[in-house]
Amino acid sequence: MQDDQTNVIAYLSSPAGHPGNGPVSVVETHGALIFLAGDVALKIKRAVKYDYMDLSTLALRETMVRRELALNKPAAPTIYRDVIAVTREADGTLALDGHGPPVEWVLRMWRFPAEAELAVVADTGRFTDTLAEDLGQSVFAYHNAAPKRPADGTRLIDDILSELDRVFADMHAALGATRVADFNAMALTALCAAAPLLTQRSTKGQVRRCHGDLHLRNLVLIDGKPVPFDALEFDETLGTCDVLYDLAFLIMDLRQRDLPRAANIVLNAYLLAAGGAQDSGLSVMPLFLAVRAAILAMVTVQTDQARGIPGHSDHKARQYLNAALVALSPAEPMLICVGGLSGTGKTVLARELAPLVGAAPGAVHLRSDLERKALQGVTTQTHLSAIHYKKSARHQVYQHMLRRAETLLSAGHSVLLDATFLDPDTRQAAARLATDLELPFHGLWLEAPLNILISRVDARIGDASDADATVVQQQSTAQLGTLDWHRIPADGVPETTLNAAKAILLP
Repeated sequence: MQDDQTNVIAYLSSPAGHPGNGPVSVVETHGALIFLAGDVALKIKRAVKYDYMDLSTLALRETMVRRELALNKPAAPTIYRDVIAVTREADGTLALDGHGPPVEWVLRMWRFPAEAELAVVADTGRFTDTLAEDLGQSVFAYHNAAPKRPADGTRLIDDILSELDRVFADMHAALGATRVADFNAMALTALCAAAPLLTQRSTKGQVRRCHGDLHLRNLVLIDGKPVPFDALEFDETLGTCDVLYDLAFLIMDLRQRDLPRAANIVLNAYLLAAGGAQDSGLSVMPLFLAVRAAILAMVTVQTDQARGIPGHSDHKARQYLNAALVALSPAEPMLICVGGLSGTGKTVLARELAPLVGAAPGAVHLRSDLERKALQGVTTQTHLSAIHYKKSARHQVYQHMLRRAETLLSAGHSVLLDATFLDPDTRQAAARLATDLELPFHGLWLEAPLNILISRVDARIGDASDADATVVQQQSTAQLGTLDWHRIPADGVPETTLNAAKAILLP
C-alpha cells in the first residue's frame, strides 16, 4: 500500500504553505513533484512503486531525497540547499520544517529561471560555440571529480543490452522487427569487440559514479556557465558507468536536437580537457551512442503506452533506433590536415568540417594553438612568449599532435590537424602516419594575400592564437618546399572556402 500524499500536495501547492511568496506552479514527473514560487523550489518524491524505483514509503522517500542532495550539491551548490520535512503539528495542521513528526520529506532548492535550462537555450537558438566549449569542459570536470567505482564496464553494457533485448521483444510493431533484430545483433558484435577495452578502462578508473541522466534538461546556466543537476539518484547501478557512456547521452541529445556542430565541439572540448587520456576510448563511442539512442527509442514507446496513446510517437522511436544502427556502422576514419599561414582561416574551416567527417559526432579537431597551451599547462587566453615558438618547441607540439592523431585514428575516429604546417617535414610526417595506418589522407592548404592575413590577425579578440602582424610577415618568408596538398583560395568568405574543401573531401 502506498502513502496518500493528497494533503501534502495541496499544502505545498498553496501560497500559504510555500515560502516562495507568490503563486505556486507545479511541475510533475513520473517520480516527483516540484512546487515553484518566487525564488524557491520544493521537491518531493511521489509515493509510487515501479519495477526500477520504489518510493512507496516515507523512509524510502527520505533516503532518495537525501541521496539526491548528496549527489547534486557538490556540482550545483547554488541550486541545492537542504532537506526539510513537512510536519504534522499538534493541532493537526501541516507545517514546513515545523516541530511535529515528518509526514513528507522535501528537497529545498533555489529556483533558476526557466530560460537558463540548456534545453530552452537550445530551443531558442542560443546555443553558441563558446557555450559548447564550456559544456565540454564542465562535463569533464564533473567526471574528473566523480568517485571511482569497481564495477566492470563490459558487464554494465551487457546488462543494458540484455534488458533492451527483453523489452524490444514486445515492441516489434512499434519499432520494426527487422530493425530490432539488426540492432540486437550489431550491438552484441560491437560489445564483444569492445569488451577488452571496456574492462581495461574499468581497471584504470574510468567507471565512476556519473550523472546517469546527462541531457540538456538536466543542465543549467549558472553565472553564465553550464552546471549539471538532477543526477540519477534512484539506482546506483544505472548511475555507475564509463565516463564516456555518460558523455554519450549528452552528445546524442545534441545530435537529436539537430545541433551536430555543438555535439562535435562538446566532444573536442572534453578531449582537450582530458589531455589525451580519453582518446583511445573513442573506439567504444559508437557502441555507447547506439545504446543511448536505443534507450531513447524504448522510453519513447513506453511513454506512449503509459499515457494511453500507444503508437503516437512510433515514428520518433524508429528515428532513435535508426540513429543507433547508424552509430553502429561508423565511416572509415581519415586524417585531414589544414595548413596555411596565420589568418587564412584554418580553425574556422576545421570547425565547420569536423562535424561532417567520420563517425559521430565527427572528427576530433586538434588545433596547434590549443595543444601548445595545454602542454604548457596554461589557459587558452594566456599569451606565450617567443621561446615557445622556436623550432624545437614547434617540433614538440607537432609530435604531440601526431601521437594523439595516431591514437585517435587507431580508435576508428577521424582527425583534423589544424596548424601552419610550414615545415615540409611536418607535412610529410602527417601523410606518412596515414599511410602507415592504411587510412585516407587529405592535405588542405589555405592561401590569401598578405594584407588580408594581417588585417584578420589584427582584428582577433579572445583567440587562442598568439600570432600578430609581425608573425604573419615572418611566416610569409618561410621556405615551404614541395607543396603537394590541395591549394584552396581563402581570401573570400568562409562559406566559399568550406565549399571548396567539401568538394575535395565529400565529393
